[in-house]
Amino acid sequence: MQHLDIILAMNHVSKSFPGVKALDDVSFHVRRGTVHALMGENGAGKSTLMKCLFGIYSLDEGEILFDGKQVHFHNPEDALKAGISMIHQELQPIPYRNIAENLWVGRYPTKKILGLFSIVDHKQMKKSSEDLLKRVGLNLNPNTLLKELSVSQIQSIEIAKAISYNAKVIIMDEPTSSLTQAEVNQLFEIITTLKNLGVSIIYISHKMEEILKISDEVTIMRDGKYIGTWLSKELTMEKIIKSMVGRELTNLYPPKTNVPGEVSFEVKDLSSTNPKSFKNISFSAHRGEIFGIGGLVGAQRTELVEGIFGLRSIKSGEIYLHNKKIDIKQPHSAVKQGLALVTEDRRGNGIFGVLSVRDNVAVASLDEFVQFHFMLNNAKLNQLAETNIKKLSIKTPSTKTKIQTLSGGNQQKVIISRWLAVNPDIFILDEPTRGIDVGAKYEIYSIMLDLANQGKTIIMISSEMSELLGISDRIMVMCEGRLSGILDRSDANQEKIMALATAYM
Repeated sequence: MQHLDIILAMNHVSKSFPGVKALDDVSFHVRRGTVHALMGENGAGKSTLMKCLFGIYSLDEGEILFDGKQVHFHNPEDALKAGISMIHQELQPIPYRNIAENLWVGRYPTKKILGLFSIVDHKQMKKSSEDLLKRVGLNLNPNTLLKELSVSQIQSIEIAKAISYNAKVIIMDEPTSSLTQAEVNQLFEIITTLKNLGVSIIYISHKMEEILKISDEVTIMRDGKYIGTWLSKELTMEKIIKSMVGRELTNLYPPKTNVPGEVSFEVKDLSSTNPKSFKNISFSAHRGEIFGIGGLVGAQRTELVEGIFGLRSIKSGEIYLHNKKIDIKQPHSAVKQGLALVTEDRRGNGIFGVLSVRDNVAVASLDEFVQFHFMLNNAKLNQLAETNIKKLSIKTPSTKTKIQTLSGGNQQKVIISRWLAVNPDIFILDEPTRGIDVGAKYEIYSIMLDLANQGKTIIMISSEMSELLGISDRIMVMCEGRLSGILDRSDANQEKIMALATAYM
């Protein structure tokens, strides 16, 4: 390990919000030119600590030393000027502006015209952008619109933007949650280059294999407290899990207790109106079954379930529920006929961030709580929320707490409880554990198994091979919009799934 001097020290940091102490005497030290992983369950305080560092939150107690000097960041602009950049898990590109404009937004290079007027210096902006793109291994035209790029390319542009601030520390929050393995490898190459330049990376992730591969040191938090810091080479997955959850987690998946019954849901020869999307997909799912759907990025799995749910238009094909053909033109129709969809993008189209936990739980079933034709029964709404908070062990200060302040795992449980309130027969879960820690994952799996034991049909999309194998009864694999094959649990393994996932490539 090179450059062992401390570039960043957060000492005895505490932060409280109404009803909860998010950080309790946390200390966190990062060495120059290293990758320092920050791990912990959802709700452990990782994001709060980083928001305190980045000037989004102010400290209640403690101090921050950066490059040997005590600093007070009042906002992210202060942090950026000092040399700290943050790449958020939810990327926020400006899709209809080009790469150069996204890189330099808010600080465009200018030049004087006739010594009087300042205009944007597009020539200089393009040249500077080309230099930045080369540093992160991207051979792209700076005039390309961001809507034409892949998620991994957009992420690389965010890294380039961080470099443009001459950042000495870059915070990466779940940087690989939407990337393929090839794209992950490319990201790791960029991180290695940055390390060699003396830049420090704070790497937040729940993927333990990645942590052990890319990081030099690992700090683990639990329940807002500092647990410890270790050299990565001293750690194993078992030790990480025990430190994160405070107990041994001998099994990552609960024991299978569900027994699939008769066919409850059928899709026959379903095709999208988009010729580049899914085509001629047929499958059946059983009562009490967890039916997994696997495939690589671009397999059109999300597009398929959104088509089933009425979010995308269908060119041809039929859908049957309990042996009766159903017609779904829009999501409202899907819900009325007994379907529920937990979407992949939790923050983008899953939660209503500014609304309370109670309102997020009740939003799909409000019709049941109307009294006198125009009023909502608040007492029953509160009872619904409190019942689900208890049933699903949702960690929240109260039913009135804004859902955007909860951890990812607790947000996901709120969304699931929303659909429990309408009592659907078919639960479709798109990447239900993305960005969720190992302990919260186990809770989500237990909820899925409980629903299956009640006779519900669970259809689950997952990009995690181990998850598909660990919780599914059968696995359907897609490739480039086509059905490659369906495997029984007893016959499935990683090699067979990968062979089917690349069958048309």
